[in-house]
Amino acid sequence: MTDSQALARKWRPKDFTGLVGQEHVVRALVNSMEQNRLHHAYLFTGTRGVGKTTVARILAKALNCEQGVTATPCGKCAACLAIDQGNFVDLIELDAASNTQVDAMRELLDNAQYAPVTARYKVYLIDEVHMLSKSAFNAMLKTLEEPPEHVKFILATTDPQKIPVTVLSRCLQFNLKQIPPSLIVTRLSEILSMERIVADATALKLLAKAAKGSLRDALSLLDQAIALGNATVDEKNTRVMLGALDQDHLFALLEALAEQDGAALLAIADQLEAASVSFDSALQDLAALLHRLAIVQTVPQMLDEEQPESDRLLALVKCFTPEDIQLFYQIALHGRADLGQAPDEYSGFTMTLMRMLAFMPHSQQSSHPVHASTNANITRKIKSELPADSRKQEKSIENDSPNDAWLALVNQLELSGMTRMLAQYSEAKHFSANRIELCVAEMHKHLLEKSYQDKLKFQLESHFGKPVEVIFSLGSITGVTPAILQDRDKLAKQSQAVEAIKSDPYVQELIEQFDAKLNIYSIKPIN
Repeated sequence: MTDSQALARKWRPKDFTGLVGQEHVVRALVNSMEQNRLHHAYLFTGTRGVGKTTVARILAKALNCEQGVTATPCGKCAACLAIDQGNFVDLIELDAASNTQVDAMRELLDNAQYAPVTARYKVYLIDEVHMLSKSAFNAMLKTLEEPPEHVKFILATTDPQKIPVTVLSRCLQFNLKQIPPSLIVTRLSEILSMERIVADATALKLLAKAAKGSLRDALSLLDQAIALGNATVDEKNTRVMLGALDQDHLFALLEALAEQDGAALLAIADQLEAASVSFDSALQDLAALLHRLAIVQTVPQMLDEEQPESDRLLALVKCFTPEDIQLFYQIALHGRADLGQAPDEYSGFTMTLMRMLAFMPHSQQSSHPVHASTNANITRKIKSELPADSRKQEKSIENDSPNDAWLALVNQLELSGMTRMLAQYSEAKHFSANRIELCVAEMHKHLLEKSYQDKLKFQLESHFGKPVEVIFSLGSITGVTPAILQDRDKLAKQSQAVEAIKSDPYVQELIEQFDAKLNIYSIKPIN
């Protein structure tokens, strides 16, 4: 950076073209000036850091530029330069938060009758105007209704509901919107480019998200990130600074939930606490991910397959019912609201996770997790109770192709959650009753967690009633996996359902008589 000035001040827009995300306000102001339809009082409302005071100062320049009233002030004349530097004598700024009483307002109004010193208009900029007392508002009503020709009032507030209706009705009101994260990221990138500072794209997205629609807050956070990263902005330092949660942890939480693995949920919570992650932000991000899952589950075509986590999203979608996702979303929202009442944030966060686990429908497996140390005993017990004709199945397996045998077996196994996903996305390269080699595509490598492998191995040994060597590998899928078969079956049923609706005489009559359109995305096959 070339100097020590804060980025929010250094890069404050100097004209309307530099404003970000407020096109509706800019268009209205520009049109009014081009048509010479000036109002005597303007009110800018909106949350902090969206540009209310900035718009007000640009408007003051547009009204007093020496080139005339214009939507494009020159920025070079004495009036424009003085306003930019904050020492223009005919721009009177009043902070209503620290001047709430009627005396300050009366003094301001008494001076309003005098002509401007050098400018075309005397501009009164009153910030946080809602903080004025009732008597102060009453004092300004008459002047606000019939101001002198040389006076313009510009009011700014974050809380317009507290302004009397009699004042609101005398102002031309503009509501400044919160700035979308994408526009904030673009602006941060532009500023960093001009500052010649290297920044990671993911870090900028984190800053934009944390700013919650405020560009000023985003620039303040960017100042912090630059200081922390020693004139660079990277994802790791930014996450530490914000206490932000890594996407991998979010997916791991839901994958553990799909497995109904309470121990894994608590282990992830411990990792988050050790990393000083904000549990409020964690629940917010978890709710956002659940929202994405609900969207993909309801409207699959909304999934952006180019996103790196698209395969994990699809895997999770198949682990939960729509009711599960809706329930978890509500639990996350309520858990976030309850954090302040919990003994501490950690216990509030973990209790929210335990609540999700408690309300999950019981799987076909036992509600008590099976530990690896007991696997051998259970396997021996199953083998001793195994019917004699099960040995015939082992011989028939040898006669099938490896993958055909695997496809036939998967639905017979009592699997759930991510373990079921591992089985469904695997292709058998070798299959026998003693040894099974399973291949998983690179895009699904996250399914090769050891805990998922162990659970699948245990189910296979339980099925065959004896130890089975199970080998997992990453590679190319050359055949058909159970997941592909399932998708084909689902697509076939969907096509049959659509054709059945299209061929229905009543539907055909509606289409012919009323020119109706059939929304095929609303058609669901009956299971």
